[in-house]
Amino acid sequence: MATTKTPLESVKACWARISRGSPLYQMLLSDVVFLSAEEGSMVATLKLTPNHLNSKGGIHGSVSATIVDWAGGMAIATTGLEQTGVSTDIHVSYVSSAKLGESVTIEGKTNRVGRNMGFTAVTIYKGEGENKSVVAHGTHTKYILRDQPPSKSS
Repeated sequence: MATTKTPLESVKACWARISRGSPLYQMLLSDVVFLSAEEGSMVATLKLTPNHLNSKGGIHGSVSATIVDWAGGMAIATTGLEQTGVSTDIHVSYVSSAKLGESVTIEGKTNRVGRNMGFTAVTIYKGEGENKSVVAHGTHTKYILRDQPPSKSS
């Protein structure tokens, strides 16, 4: 009898496979910690290091965009798909900044996962409770390759 993975197990398995094949993810997201996952959404945290910062000492826009790319795929992985697809569109709105040593919370959600397309939304926060504020918000659309064996990068 085959066992079905929980959404958190699916996300962790997908991340283990993808991270091995991506030097960029290894450099920027190797310290990411998954906090929770349910079908259609995941939450993770990342403590910012010098690799994440721009010349002004805040989180670099390309890091926020990479997080949106990554978290959109991880949200799709919560549905049990081994292949999370390839990016067709990413949009990021930069709302505020985060600094060295701060932890950011990453929330990825699926808006819709169809046969060939996945639509996701990702929000990056800093702080907690009343001090919680949005750092960046993005949307990520992916073309899902369902009938092919999983690759290291999808």
